[in-house]
Amino acid sequence: MKRIVFWLVGTATAVALLLGYRTSLSGPMTTAAQPLAASSPGGANTVTGPSVDTRWGPVQVEVTFNGGRITAVTVPVYPDGNRKDQQINARALPILVQETLTAQSADIDTVSGATVTSEGYVSSLQAALDQAGR
Repeated sequence: MKRIVFWLVGTATAVALLLGYRTSLSGPMTTAAQPLAASSPGGANTVTGPSVDTRWGPVQVEVTFNGGRITAVTVPVYPDGNRKDQQINARALPILVQETLTAQSADIDTVSGATVTSEGYVSSLQAALDQAGR
């Protein structure tokens, strides 16, 4: 009898937790931005890749070139609709940026646990590199 009670309580708890879980699909969505390119006086060139829609939200990459090298990468748009997204991307985005600076290309590995964001990042990055003629 005790086993049945524990099983019922456990099942009810699991169902309640599953039904109460909020995904980032309910988070804010932005429209796709058109790629932009801007030059600054010091010879630096900044290219913004398109906003790539992923399962968890859009990802957009901005790349700065100086002397033909990638000198900076920022990610102005990324999934942040809930705490899980924020935790994943707080860990994954710095890794993706560092790998980009090291590789000087979009030929980088995805970050384990952030595959969807990584794929959106690489797509936007590659589009920015293509726009810059790299």
